Amino acid sequence: MIISKPQSSYKLPLTFLTSLFFIWGFITCLNDILIPHLKAVFDLNYTKVMLIQFCFFGAYFVMSLPSSWIIGKIGYKKGIVLGLLVTGLGSLLFVPASRYISYNTFLLALFILASGITILQVSANPYVAVLGDPETASSRLNLSQALNSLGTTLAPLFGASLILVNNTGSVVEKAHAVQMPYFGITLVLVLMAIVFAFVKLPELECPAADDKKHASAWKYSHLVLGAVAIFVYVGGEVTIGSLLINYISHPEIGGGLTQFEASRYVSLYWGGAMVGRFIGAALLQKIKPSKLLVFNAITVLVLLAITLTSKGHIAVYSVVAIGLFNSIMFPTIFTLAISGLGHSTSQGSGILCMAIVGGAIVPVVAGHVADIMGIQMGFLVPLLCYAYIVFYGLKGYIPKKVSQE
Repeated sequence: MIISKPQSSYKLPLTFLTSLFFIWGFITCLNDILIPHLKAVFDLNYTKVMLIQFCFFGAYFVMSLPSSWIIGKIGYKKGIVLGLLVTGLGSLLFVPASRYISYNTFLLALFILASGITILQVSANPYVAVLGDPETASSRLNLSQALNSLGTTLAPLFGASLILVNNTGSVVEKAHAVQMPYFGITLVLVLMAIVFAFVKLPELECPAADDKKHASAWKYSHLVLGAVAIFVYVGGEVTIGSLLINYISHPEIGGGLTQFEASRYVSLYWGGAMVGRFIGAALLQKIKPSKLLVFNAITVLVLLAITLTSKGHIAVYSVVAIGLFNSIMFPTIFTLAISGLGHSTSQGSGILCMAIVGGAIVPVVAGHVADIMGIQMGFLVPLLCYAYIVFYGLKGYIPKKVSQE
């Protein structure tokens, strides 16, 4: 993938593109508020309520490769506009879902909403990666992801003040609490789609001369292993965020904190990721990405071990601190995995976005463990996820020669 018309400065297009990272981070993190809220509305166990993440992140698996095909047909810019409109449609469906108090309609709305975000992810991630020096792609994507983390930091505060604050009313009042927030999000998404329809962005294209000669992205072992790393990373990160409110508000852990009060710790968890990404963007200018990835993954393993073996404030702050070290993982794994793919970069991006399905499967597994062994033991599942990331940062990211036939 190349830029068809090189420009001396990409500051303006990067500014517009990073706004996408903010909005999909904001929307994604609202799931951490929806989980305890809809658990109370529909009286669900942990396994069933984790279907929220299953439907949301399952859309990445279903839609990532079709999104790559769509973008190949209509281009990256039109793909962004389409992604915003589809996301807006999913957000709008929260209104009838809450009006008729239908859990299945909520799940359908989440699937459509996430399908739109998938189109945005497949469009924007490689776009940011190629807008500048290839050597600083990890740093640039980390900086964009920092804006994503700003969205994930603000979302719990926004969601708690408009949704969880109504968690003590009747079932109807609880269900209707989501209408205004998601209708407002719909309006913002439509406005953004209009802006992107008219803004000028550098055109990206793949040379067509030897399209049939280049190797499939699936032949690159570091890409395939990177897809597994994305799978377990997203799964681990989403699982922790999904369990946080119920975990911290548990009497033995938070000492009687309400879910509304516990939501502030979710904001701290995602806020740590935001701070870490700004720090990471600077560190990655000087430190080899794979080494920083290994250091952060090992630190998370230590913090999870503390979380699993402690109570009270120590358990709370150890799990919240994981956000800081999660910070650089997704963009670093992403850029390590697509490194050297050349013409196969777009396909590789679709595969990596498809691997975000880890956010659908891992939380359900962790929820089942929490139902059987208690919510604290649910954190055993992300512990295994981060152990694999250590392997990828040590060895799995190293490219091997690939035949072009």
